[in-house]
Amino acid sequence: MTPLVLVHGFLGGGAQWQGQVDAFGATRDVIAVDLPGFGANAHLSALDTIVGFAEYVIERLSGLGVERYHLLGHSMGGMIVQDMARRDAGRVDQLILYATGATGVLPGRFETIQESKDRAVQDGPKPTARRIAATWFLDRDSAPGFEPCATIAEQASLDAIYAGLDAMEAWSGADKLPAISQDTLVIWSQGDRSYGWPQIEQLWTSIPNCSLAVVPGCAHAIHLEKPDLFNAVLVDFLR
Repeated sequence: MTPLVLVHGFLGGGAQWQGQVDAFGATRDVIAVDLPGFGANAHLSALDTIVGFAEYVIERLSGLGVERYHLLGHSMGGMIVQDMARRDAGRVDQLILYATGATGVLPGRFETIQESKDRAVQDGPKPTARRIAATWFLDRDSAPGFEPCATIAEQASLDAIYAGLDAMEAWSGADKLPAISQDTLVIWSQGDRSYGWPQIEQLWTSIPNCSLAVVPGCAHAIHLEKPDLFNAVLVDFLR
């Protein structure tokens, strides 16, 4: 069965996908990537462009001998996989854009990218990572999934935080959306504090073969807030 590749977002890591690895691992290979500078690859120098991250993941999959794959990207990872879907179109089967958008400056985000940079310097990387991770959950730092997620986020250095924010801020894929040829699913919840409806609507209406799933009662981390419903949506789409 075609492998499922999972690309995390800013301050994420491959370990955040354990629920999906457990749910799908018995029936297909699940490859949860750690981007340079984050998660298990926090010791590596972070890249500062979305294209650079996309090329990193493509090269890693080639090194693993993956011939064809389904591709899911969350948040910043959703930007990365948009680029991958164009660059590696011959190998990407179905595409899932999860809580993401095509405009990297993140209009309507809970704070601007510059504010995140300033607070990272002022507060330090670990408090910044925990503060930002709290925004991903509807119940913020009291949510059951917050602490494991924050622990992953805390692994990022100040340099990695800056590099990731720079990568997003400098990127836009809006004019390239019509060129995405894969059968695509967009997943989002109205409580998302990072990506508002205009970003989601742009993906949904600009990508030729695109469906939309709106999950109620969540924020930015649907796969941790309502994992069973999130996994059911994936199963239905990938079928």
